[in-house]
Amino acid sequence: MRYSRILLILVVLCLGYGYSFSSPPDDVKSGKTAEKPKKKQEKKKKKNDSDQVQYFKKWLEEDVDYIISEEERAVFKKLTNDEERDSFIEQFWDRRNPDPRSGNNAFKEEHYRRIAYANQHFASGIPGWKTDRGRIYIMYGKPDELESHPTGGAYNRPYNEGGGTTSTYPFEKWWYRHIDNVGDDIEIEFVDKSMSGEYRMAMNPEEKDALINVPNAGLTLAEEMGLSDKADRAYFNPAIANDPNNPQNMLRRAKDSPFNRMEQYFNLQRPPQVKFEDLKSIVTANVTYNALPYDIRTDYIKLSAEKILVPITIELNNKDLEFKKELDFNRAVVNVYGIVTNLGGKIAWEWEDVISVEYLDQYFEVGKTKRSEYQKIIALQPGQRYKLDLALKDENSKSVGSLSMAITVPRYDETTLQSSSIILANSISPAPVASDQLQQYVIGDLKIVPNVRAEYLPGQNLIPYIQIYNMEIDQTNQKPSLDVTFTLKSGDKVIEEHKTSAMNSEQLFYGQRVVILGKLPVNVSQGKYKLEIKVVDNISNRSVSTTTDFKVVGEPVQKISTASAAEK
Repeated sequence: MRYSRILLILVVLCLGYGYSFSSPPDDVKSGKTAEKPKKKQEKKKKKNDSDQVQYFKKWLEEDVDYIISEEERAVFKKLTNDEERDSFIEQFWDRRNPDPRSGNNAFKEEHYRRIAYANQHFASGIPGWKTDRGRIYIMYGKPDELESHPTGGAYNRPYNEGGGTTSTYPFEKWWYRHIDNVGDDIEIEFVDKSMSGEYRMAMNPEEKDALINVPNAGLTLAEEMGLSDKADRAYFNPAIANDPNNPQNMLRRAKDSPFNRMEQYFNLQRPPQVKFEDLKSIVTANVTYNALPYDIRTDYIKLSAEKILVPITIELNNKDLEFKKELDFNRAVVNVYGIVTNLGGKIAWEWEDVISVEYLDQYFEVGKTKRSEYQKIIALQPGQRYKLDLALKDENSKSVGSLSMAITVPRYDETTLQSSSIILANSISPAPVASDQLQQYVIGDLKIVPNVRAEYLPGQNLIPYIQIYNMEIDQTNQKPSLDVTFTLKSGDKVIEEHKTSAMNSEQLFYGQRVVILGKLPVNVSQGKYKLEIKVVDNISNRSVSTTTDFKVVGEPVQKISTASAAEK
């Protein structure tokens, strides 16, 4: 018995010091070092990063290689993070949408259909989208007329090509009635000289002539009559292509001139221009993309069963704005345009506004280091998806920043305990007496200015704001009874946990909802964290948990004890 007790104590001590009596893993038995979870996570992250890099590379170099302008390509390559790239891609397609109010983008759908068709029908040892036929099909669609000679062979030339009979390589002739920025009556030939199925776009109709270099074979009418010879063809001597005395040119069309053909050849290589005049302003915004950067956040507060308040908050760095001196004031002005549409393209909200920032001379240098916020509160239907398009323009510098983003409005069930989103605030104060429900930052009788970036310095306080719905009411005192726990996490690891108390939170009861305000000191090192707020209804025994992310930038100040300081 005594031996068993001693053994038990030893086991507990060993466990306390991190030892284990379990058998070693198989990789340790075999002499290999077990890979640490952190290294596995790093490898997984690197793989995900690599996948993202490949995704954006494929989008730029394959999906839109033929239709993206050089200005857009240059801007895309300068973007520094995935959020900017995703936003750029969304705007890229929006600018080409023939019906911007539609929930579907017909241009994008047709573009990817053409890529799929090209890959299916034009592949020749290389993917179909890389071939010349694939390129023209993707850029300009199906030709109005198509003449195909898949095996080549005997060919009676039309008179505009000189007449006579010859033998050709496999070739196709595509005809378009009109191509924007190229012209009318566009004729394009593709020739398979290698007989491998890879058709190359020809600049001269004689490139398909398999007998072009064979003496006295495949002659034109002028050559058969002895009026000319092969050396007089424009294929060999472009300088005489426009010579009216050259018998080879008797029935040539103006568009058959080698120089006209060359011009058409290179015009066909250019990406199609965005042809919708009403989207030109968005094109400009995209070319100057991120010239006016800003951060944005959306929150969701239940107003009624039919309406959800959606505060849209924008934050700009004053250093990114251009200030102009007006008397003793330094003033920056930013125009705001926003539109919210549903999936059917119907406008739910549309507004214009102005952000004005000004400082007196003595405060200007400090003011430039600060940030400016703007908020628009709109009301949307619960359980619906919307699209927000937002454009900001600095009136002094003419810099523009635009974005498109989805807004998914939550649906609130009347039968379960539920919450709003968590608003991490810079400040919370009583609302002005004369304020209305949709005034900036005003929710109910409080003015909540969000921390848009959710960034904090060590020593600052987290100030969360959250609303709780559908709690039960104690019939004796006509009040709810809620227990609240604030938990700070790094990944899945709990860093700190705070039970609600008069020191760290306050609950405000408004009949249909409870507002919970928190005040939590930030005493952690720099990094990304998660705040979880768990609310338990003591009357119904139901609970709800809601989370939000935040960052700590900078390291906490190290505290020095009195004794240590004296020793130093």
